[in-house]
Amino acid sequence: MKKISSRIFVIMLMFVISIVAACSSDSVPEDSSSDIETAPTVGGDLNIGVVSDPVSLDPHGANETVSNTINATIYDRLVYMDQNSEIQPGLAESLEQIEDTVWEAKIREGVTFHDGAELNAEAVKLSLDRVRDPEVAAPVAFLFGMVTDVRVVDEFTVHIETEFPFAPLPAHLAHTAGSIISPILIEQSYEDLANGENPFAAANEHPAGTGYFKFVNQVPGNSVTLSKNEDYWHEEQAKVDTVTFKVIPESLTRIAELETGEIDINFTVSPSDVSRIESNPDTEIEQVNSTRMVYLGFNTEVEPFNDVNVRRALHMAIDKEALVAGILDGIGIPAHTPIAPGVFGYSEGVNSIEYDVEQAKELLAEAGYSNGLEVTLLTDDERERQDLAVALQAQLEEIGVNVTIDTYEFGTYIERAGLGQMEIFLGSWGTVTIDADYGLYAVFHSSNVGPPGNRSRIVNEELDELLDAARQETDAETRIDLYAQVQNKLAEESPYAYLYFPDNISATRSNVEGFWQYPSGYFFLRDVSLKQ
Repeated sequence: MKKISSRIFVIMLMFVISIVAACSSDSVPEDSSSDIETAPTVGGDLNIGVVSDPVSLDPHGANETVSNTINATIYDRLVYMDQNSEIQPGLAESLEQIEDTVWEAKIREGVTFHDGAELNAEAVKLSLDRVRDPEVAAPVAFLFGMVTDVRVVDEFTVHIETEFPFAPLPAHLAHTAGSIISPILIEQSYEDLANGENPFAAANEHPAGTGYFKFVNQVPGNSVTLSKNEDYWHEEQAKVDTVTFKVIPESLTRIAELETGEIDINFTVSPSDVSRIESNPDTEIEQVNSTRMVYLGFNTEVEPFNDVNVRRALHMAIDKEALVAGILDGIGIPAHTPIAPGVFGYSEGVNSIEYDVEQAKELLAEAGYSNGLEVTLLTDDERERQDLAVALQAQLEEIGVNVTIDTYEFGTYIERAGLGQMEIFLGSWGTVTIDADYGLYAVFHSSNVGPPGNRSRIVNEELDELLDAARQETDAETRIDLYAQVQNKLAEESPYAYLYFPDNISATRSNVEGFWQYPSGYFFLRDVSLKQ
């Protein structure tokens, strides 16, 4: 069986402002999933198969899909995105832009953290200051680089001040990086930091937010278990008693456990396995258009990939249509830009690198590699990535590039990619805010070299200037033009070979109701129920 959700995500400046203005209502709007006709069955234990351990249970300490999915259930944000990618009130009853560079958040009263601490304006300030603290070195700090101050106005009011007018701020606050963490946990984090320890370690032992699930335990390499927060502030409570995220790296094992009922949701499904799941009356495919760009990245700091002709040659040698057909079984589209269609800032008319094997050979010869070259490709051990690595190995061999595939489990892979311990590498990046600032500034600005997102390690003054100008511009059409210039510059420099935008595919047992996922791939689990 199959369910397909297809959405258009265009968010213009005035649209964002109008949505945020709607947040000023004192009432909490109904969640978009409330139109489910079948009344949910409350209770039960939900089991989800995921590909890896979360990198961190501290929302300031990670920015990958497994961590974001789990952390989004433990912690709340001031605002959140609903199923239609529209901003809704969260811990802030209202969020209004009262000046060009000042946003006022009215904090919800009567909310407590899982560890008993009370939510107030000071707690909000602590979290938003911590995520920006250079000493903490949060990999998601780039999301709030434009914030200059968070001021407590009164017990339940904060003013968020920015260096320049920044229209996408509500979408950034809706990211899991904007999660509000218990002040008790933050105090422990700073004590650990003062003692030379990892400031994110405390949350792996006892994470504490205000979310609809509470932490029970984590068994590294095995599972993370959460239980329903009986004191959740929202009128809509979690529908199941517990949720366990089971670490099952092998995709076929996840499918087998879904078929036998050992898990209820399979976090990610390879396109080649879709027909198997569709043919089973007890399982269903959940599919949504994504904003996630899969790419082949080049470490621009190391030879020969500090030479733009070498980067362009490899990019030019890739047949993206063949990859979509062969790796995705057609479930996705080729990527000719780093921004997915429907994301604010996407432009059809920008320059792109076209498939041309003969021209690729000429570029390699101009760079001094007429006899080809040897290169090592870094990737993780997920099956789709492995298939993609082998396909690229074959395509690049046509221009004399011999690729050795270097495979690691996900945690080691992401660490090596962030530290620049590679020549070329496979990766992906989802524009979760549906605004090009997130999809371009984080990935290509020189201030974000390394773990924050710029894993190609490109440093280009013109590119930085365009990215800075685009995020500071208030006119929507001018921003779109600036982002087109950014993408044209990226086509010249080619730090990444954009490969494709895959649909996000997950699977559930047929008795699972109320499940949906964001375009970036992580799940919203509050309304999930198990029909008996």
